[in-house]
Amino acid sequence: MSKIVIVGGTGFVGRTLVHMLVSAGHRVDVLSRNRERQRELLIYPAVRVISTDVYDPKALARAFRGADAVVNLVGILNEFGNSGRGFEKAHVSLTRTIVDACGEAGVSRLIQMSALNAGAGQSHYLRTRGQAEDVVKQSSLDWTLIRPSVIFGPGDGLFMRFAALLRIAPVLPLARASTRFAPVWVGDVACAIVSALNRSESVGRTYELGGPETLTLKEICQYTATTLGLKRWIVPIPDVIARLQGLAFDYLPVPLKAFSSDNYRSLLLDSVPQTDGLADLGIRATPIEQVVPAYLGDGKQRILDDYRAEIRR
Repeated sequence: MSKIVIVGGTGFVGRTLVHMLVSAGHRVDVLSRNRERQRELLIYPAVRVISTDVYDPKALARAFRGADAVVNLVGILNEFGNSGRGFEKAHVSLTRTIVDACGEAGVSRLIQMSALNAGAGQSHYLRTRGQAEDVVKQSSLDWTLIRPSVIFGPGDGLFMRFAALLRIAPVLPLARASTRFAPVWVGDVACAIVSALNRSESVGRTYELGGPETLTLKEICQYTATTLGLKRWIVPIPDVIARLQGLAFDYLPVPLKAFSSDNYRSLLLDSVPQTDGLADLGIRATPIEQVVPAYLGDGKQRILDDYRAEIRR
């Protein structure tokens, strides 16, 4: 049994990863700003949720002591405004603090969540993801980088977000409708991290993760509408209007942002892996139709129950 510390373990990927690590026999420490809000994770005897300011180097080093590995899942898709400072703090500065804390605590193993196209394009999101990768690569740690395409699963910001919009909007204007993605199931992403932790050959490698289907953004919306049994008109909008749409949302509070200028810049690049990282890690990619219809419709609870039963086995 090994001890894994997860930074960002209370988020979408983190909660799934915690379940899988526990089922594999690991002890897990999840660092959170507010321990009392993470009651779902407290049901596991092998999980500790520790209230920690992850931006405090000394607090982070204390939390890492005795760990066999650290997993950094922290990432943001939007910030207030359009300066890039929020992205630099969450991606670059925090990664540098984590690397330093690993060194101080004597932890040599780091799994770093990144993104496809990290370091490419014009967006703050992708630029800072690439800079964070450079920090990791230049360290003396035994690192592995995980680069997923857009991730789906119960509670996602993809199919479920479009489902919420499509339920109320007979017409959906869509920016960058032709951008292509290879949506990857959150369970496969978590499995990839667990597999990388168990494989010595994963040290110093970058794994690009994508699902078996490549879909445009418009096709993702159409699939969502069809799955919900809705007839909707999805209208691609010109780039000039999409840029104005992003500007209009930039200074809204982050929880209210449906789109931003930085989202637009990220969408200028397709998010499709060039290599099959899941296969390299011994994982068969899960098709969308095997998961999405159940959690978008009445079968949501059933698939959650089936999924929990599977990972506990």
